[in-house]
Amino acid sequence: MTSRPTLIGMPYDASSSFLRGAALAPAVIREALRTPAGNPWAERVVQSVGAEVLLDAGDLTLPPTAEARSLIEHAVRGLAQEALPFIALGGDHSITYPILRGLRAGYRSLTILQIDAHPDLYDEFEGDRFSHACPFARIMEEGLADRLIQVGIRAMTGHGRDQAQRFGVEQIDMRAWADGARPSTAGHVYVSLDLDGLDPAYAPGVSHREPGGLSVREVLTLLDTLGGELIGADIVEFNPNQDIGGMTASVAAKLVKELASQIVVESD
Repeated sequence: MTSRPTLIGMPYDASSSFLRGAALAPAVIREALRTPAGNPWAERVVQSVGAEVLLDAGDLTLPPTAEARSLIEHAVRGLAQEALPFIALGGDHSITYPILRGLRAGYRSLTILQIDAHPDLYDEFEGDRFSHACPFARIMEEGLADRLIQVGIRAMTGHGRDQAQRFGVEQIDMRAWADGARPSTAGHVYVSLDLDGLDPAYAPGVSHREPGGLSVREVLTLLDTLGGELIGADIVEFNPNQDIGGMTASVAAKLVKELASQIVVESD
């Protein structure tokens, strides 16, 4: 039976450390998905947009408080217990921690592929242990994933390096990527896709632009060649207030289409 992936919006940016605006992203991504300028078919020549193939659970109502984490975890736990694949539309990257708390309830083994300019492994950032700079520290210290693979890193600090070593994180920074290193995944795979992992030439609509990143085609090829079963994903850190001509919205919509088609093809 073919799985129908579910969109779920998580409009939360209260844990952003610099600019707010990521809470506006789910509505803008949905608008880009429905634009008459595009079409509902993915590159695999599989329809991946439309009510008949892509379910939409709407947006969670998330207050700018710690309660948001509990609400996200509860919503994802319900999906995981039914083994329903989903694509979460963030929101800042802090949403990934409660997502993984909910997701782990349904899966005993789990690999995370994180595409990002930053490792987001701070033990705390500006006094906040739940900042968008910290989610993967919380995830790894709680054992919510068996493997964490980070691709696209190019804004590392000494503390981030120490944390990566502490948690056994597998990193392919942009220098290693340029030298040909590529990740290998198997089993149940969750993709956490921070749009600042792409070079800002392709995705300017982010709060923390970091030059020297991945191209859209490189990210699509990486996703297309993943091993294992894609059980869920998030697309985070899109800040529509920083976008130029809808460029990043189009990229985010493209990524939704391709991720959704991968779920559909894998389950067919």
